[in-house]
Amino acid sequence: MDYIVQTHELTKEIGGKKLVSGVNLHVKKGDIYGFLGPNGAGKTSTMKLLTNLWKPTSGGVELFGETLQADSYEVLKRMSSIIEFPVFYDRLSGRENLVLHCEYMGYYSPDAVDNALELLDLKSAADQIVKKYSLGMKQRLGLARAVLTKPELLILDEPANGLDPAGMKQVRELLKMLSKEYGMTVVISSHILSEVEPIADTIGLIQQGRLLKEVSMDEIRKQNLNFIEVGTKAVKKAAYALTEQLHINNFKILEDCKVRIYNTEATVSDITRVLTEGGVPIDYIVQNAESLEDYFLKMTEAGTAEQN
Repeated sequence: MDYIVQTHELTKEIGGKKLVSGVNLHVKKGDIYGFLGPNGAGKTSTMKLLTNLWKPTSGGVELFGETLQADSYEVLKRMSSIIEFPVFYDRLSGRENLVLHCEYMGYYSPDAVDNALELLDLKSAADQIVKKYSLGMKQRLGLARAVLTKPELLILDEPANGLDPAGMKQVRELLKMLSKEYGMTVVISSHILSEVEPIADTIGLIQQGRLLKEVSMDEIRKQNLNFIEVGTKAVKKAAYALTEQLHINNFKILEDCKVRIYNTEATVSDITRVLTEGGVPIDYIVQNAESLEDYFLKMTEAGTAEQN
């Protein structure tokens, strides 16, 4: 597997408290990796370790197949990041800040600054000093700076902070474009699943400094989150009708007079009709859709129980 980012039992301890504990991340080339967890879970701490802002207490980080060292300057040139809130020279304009960034990164492309400003809807404010920017504008300028040099790896810590819903949608579309058109690998943290669920290829869930699970979004969607449940005392008769009439095989008979039907194209009306025609008494029939938020909440609760 071609991983751009890997960590090996990554641990950071400060003042006797473990902020990150034995974390093993695996980020594939070209993926958008959603790093999820509640506030204080260890997302920012992990990202500081990935970007060499902090040194691990134990364990290590691999970027582009190389172990990250104190002098890994060439490796760090291939990536860009926003950790916590972006900082600028307040008395310089947005454009001047981006030009300065290009200079100290040694990146010379005549259209790069204008393209980045346009991507983040900042052209009209490009020559205004950053001190006059709103929080949302500063966040967008930070994103413009992060994508300016077309890095191979982009690490973004809660990039939606300070953005309105339209701004969040714009950022999601930008990241999808960068991943698809430029093959950029993106690691994006959030405490809100809905911010990353539409674009993520893989999700890593962190809680109390420990990585609980890494799972692909395809795998999550294949899990039985949606089902139709039928309450009936004639469960065997119901199973026969579902199999023979609707050709449904993905169902489970529960002990308490329930039949739970998963991932079917048949509607509640279809199932009701077939069971009624087959003489199956129906006590109730309901459609359940467990949200991805419910799924991750259960995982987080399970992870907390294991750690306590």
